[in-house]
Amino acid sequence: MVAADNIQTTQPETKFDLKQYLKARQQLCEVALDKSLPMQYPEKIYEAMRYSLLAGGKRLRPILCIATCEMVGGTVEMAMPTACALEMVHTMSLIHDDLPAMDNDDYRRGKLTNHKVYGEDIAILAGDGLLAYAFEYIVENTHNVAPEYLLKVVSRIGRAVGAAGLVGGQVVDLESEGKTNTTLETLNFIHNHKTAALLEACVVCGGILAGASNDDVQRLTRYSQNIGLAFQIIDDILDITATQEQLGKTAGKDLKAKKVTYPSLWGIEESRKKADQLIKAACLELQPYGEKAQPLVALAHFITSRNH
Repeated sequence: MVAADNIQTTQPETKFDLKQYLKARQQLCEVALDKSLPMQYPEKIYEAMRYSLLAGGKRLRPILCIATCEMVGGTVEMAMPTACALEMVHTMSLIHDDLPAMDNDDYRRGKLTNHKVYGEDIAILAGDGLLAYAFEYIVENTHNVAPEYLLKVVSRIGRAVGAAGLVGGQVVDLESEGKTNTTLETLNFIHNHKTAALLEACVVCGGILAGASNDDVQRLTRYSQNIGLAFQIIDDILDITATQEQLGKTAGKDLKAKKVTYPSLWGIEESRKKADQLIKAACLELQPYGEKAQPLVALAHFITSRNH
C-alpha cells in the first residue's frame, strides 16, 4: 500500500474549447452591437444600417480585437467599443462591395443584400453612416484607456479602411477583373490591403488599447498579416468548393468575373498548404504569451478549417 503523501497528482491540461468561446463572445458582441445603434429619426437610414450590422456572421473581427486586448492584459470592457466600431467598418465594406458598381451581389450572410432591400441610394448612405459613426463610437464610449492609445487606434483604423488599405485593395481588385495575367505580387497586394489590413487593425488595436509595447505591436502585426492572407486563400477555395447555402452569398463569383485567385495560380491543394504554413507562422508569433494566447491560436486554426 502506497502512503497517501507519496502519491503525485498532476492536473490534467485544460483543452481550450473554441466552440464555447466563440458562442459566448458572439453573444457578447451581438448584445453590444444592438445597443450601439438604436433606432431614431430618420428611421429608414437607421433601419438600413441595423439591417446589415445585425445580420449575423462569425463576428471574427470584434472577437479578434477583444481576444488580443485580453491577451496583452486588458479587459472586454476596454475593447468592446473598438470591437463594435470595427464590425461597423467591416459591414460598410460589405454593403458597398455588394453594390452593382462593385461585385453586384444579391445575397450576403444568407439574406438579401442591403441595396436589394433599401435601394442603391440608401445602401450607399448606410455604409457612409456606419463608417462615420464607427469613429465617433470609439471616442465617445471607450473608458479607462489612455487618450494617446485611443488616438493610435483611430489613426490605425482610418489607415486600414482608406486608400492605403481596404479602398486601395478594392481599386486594384476592380482593375484586375478579367485580366488573366494578374501576377502573384498584384494578388498579394490586393488581399494584403483589401482583407488583411482590417484584420490587422482588429488585432493590433486590441493590443494598443491594453498598452502593447512596440515589440508586442510587431508580433501582433506579423500574426495578423499571416492570418489575413490565410483567410483570403480559404475564401478563394470556398468560392470554388462551397455551395451558396454554405457561403451565405453567391458561389463561383470569382470564376464568373474571371478573377485570378490563389487556387487559379497554385491549385486547391497547394493553396491549402500555403494557408496552413501561414497559420503556423502566425501562431509562432504568439509563443511569448503562453496560455493567454490560446484564443488567438485557436482562432488562427479556425480560419483554415472553416467551410463557410
